[in-house]
Amino acid sequence: MGGQGIERRDALRFIGIASVAATFPGFSQWAFACSHSSFESSTTQAAAQPYKALFFSPEYFRLVEHLAEMIIPADDTPGAREAGVAEFIDFMLANRVPVSARSEVRSTQDSIRLGEDAQTRFLAGLDWINARSKSEFGRKFLDCNAEQQKGLLEGLSYKAKYKPVTETGRDFFQLMRDYTVVGYYTTKIGLESLGYPG
Repeated sequence: MGGQGIERRDALRFIGIASVAATFPGFSQWAFACSHSSFESSTTQAAAQPYKALFFSPEYFRLVEHLAEMIIPADDTPGAREAGVAEFIDFMLANRVPVSARSEVRSTQDSIRLGEDAQTRFLAGLDWINARSKSEFGRKFLDCNAEQQKGLLEGLSYKAKYKPVTETGRDFFQLMRDYTVVGYYTTKIGLESLGYPG
C-alpha cells in the first residue's frame, strides 16, 4: 500500500485544508498530540494522554488506525500511526470537514453536506470491509492475518485486481486514502518526509 509519492501541489492543498480545520476548537490539541516526540515539553502532557475518539467507536477507531498504517506504513520514516492519522480522520469526521477535492465546495452548507456524506461513507465502508472479510476469511478484518488483509485491500487498490462486487469497498478505500494522505502530510512528520523544514 505504501510507496506512493505525493506531489508538492497536493501537499500545498493539504496544508490549506489543515489551515481551515485549525479554526475548529480542538484541532490544535490534535496537531500537537500527533507528533508525540517532536514538540517541546509544553506538549508532552497532550501527547501522553491517549486519544479518545469523537466520531468512531473504539473498534472502528482501531480499524481506521490499522488501515491508515497499511496505506502509509513506517519504514525509514514514521508511518500513519506515529503521525496520528487516525486521530486526524476521527476529528475531521466528527466536525464534518471534508478533505477530498473531488467535489466543489461553494458554501458552508456544501462543506457540511460533504462532511456528512463522508461520515456516512466511512461508516458504510468500515462495515463493508468487515463484512467482506467475514465473507472471504470467516472473521473481521482486524482478526485476519497480514496476508489476508493485504489481499483484500489490493483488490480495492489496483484496477487489475478489481472484482465486480467491490464497488462500495473501492469507493470507501479511495476516501480512506484521501483522508490518510491529507492527515499524514499535514503533520510535522509528513512535512519532514517531504523535506519541508517546518
